Amino acid sequence: MAVKGILTATLCAAALFAGGAQAETLRLLTWGGYAPEEVIDLFEAEYPDIDVEVTLSNNEEMISKLRATGGAGFDLAQPSHDRIFSAQQEFGIYKPLDLSQIETGKMQANLLEAVKANTSIDGNVYAVPHQWGTTGLVVDKTAAPDVKDWADLCKEEYKGRTSMRLRRTILLGMGYSLGYDPFALYADVPAYTAMLEKVAEKMIECKANLKTFWAGGDELSAMMLSGEVVASESWDSTAFKLYAENNNLVYVPPATGALTWIDTFVIPAKGEADDAAYKWINFVLRPEIVTIMSDSTGAIAAVEGGIDLLPEEKKAAVKLAFDDAAIANMKFFANIPAGLEDIEGKVLERIKAAQ
Repeated sequence: MAVKGILTATLCAAALFAGGAQAETLRLLTWGGYAPEEVIDLFEAEYPDIDVEVTLSNNEEMISKLRATGGAGFDLAQPSHDRIFSAQQEFGIYKPLDLSQIETGKMQANLLEAVKANTSIDGNVYAVPHQWGTTGLVVDKTAAPDVKDWADLCKEEYKGRTSMRLRRTILLGMGYSLGYDPFALYADVPAYTAMLEKVAEKMIECKANLKTFWAGGDELSAMMLSGEVVASESWDSTAFKLYAENNNLVYVPPATGALTWIDTFVIPAKGEADDAAYKWINFVLRPEIVTIMSDSTGAIAAVEGGIDLLPEEKKAAVKLAFDDAAIANMKFFANIPAGLEDIEGKVLERIKAAQ
């Protein structure tokens, strides 16, 4: 009996050890809304040996956390596509992706290629796309039907009834309106600085035309719904929400191209759950999961047909804004060279201070 008891105890211990060895935690470093509880529950139900642990963050914090640990502490992260290349070159905080383990065929081709182009080093690809969105214009089509591009916010007939956000996006957008290709100039800092001078001149001249520079989506929404402002720079997600309240308020991708961000998936250099990370990436590409995720994030999934998979209440606004031509004309944020944001910051301060 003693021998049998010892054997039983040993087998139980072995079983518990084996079960513990199989279980793993997927430590996800991501944005708010990018790991909704419903999606986590569905994932863990399908993969009961994986627990998902979420840490909410943003671009700067993601890089800072991973830099501090040399790429340890997390198994999957989601920086924007223009914040990966330089961080990897300088700090080595990511590991190359094994694309054979990712169902890239489900991804929208131009978004996948844009991310690969921005995040490839020495033949290795470090990221794939997940969600995307743009900055462009929100327009009251009954009051400002001819506002089609960034510089149209400066038209005299709309004096005192337009708005912008005084951040780097308006510098880029106005640069495109003036005939430049800002992202192409990133490699030539003197030429980029010269472009910013022309943009600053235009914006200082335009400043008297503006109702105000808006600081947040709620402020912009209030001005558009009241009619104080008839056209403005806007995040597409804010414009889509406005459309739901007033169908005259539409999102307009600028004629020179909407500025487009893509949030990605990367695997940190010292991640310990690569298999689970690949499972999560593929899981959120499924159509039924895409709809849940887009409802949570307010962004569009980077999958083929991602717009059609949006929740019904948002789909109409997005389809109205993005035809094939507008999607083909999107301007993807390029990798930011060191020091460029400091130059832009000084230009923005000058515009702010101008009378």
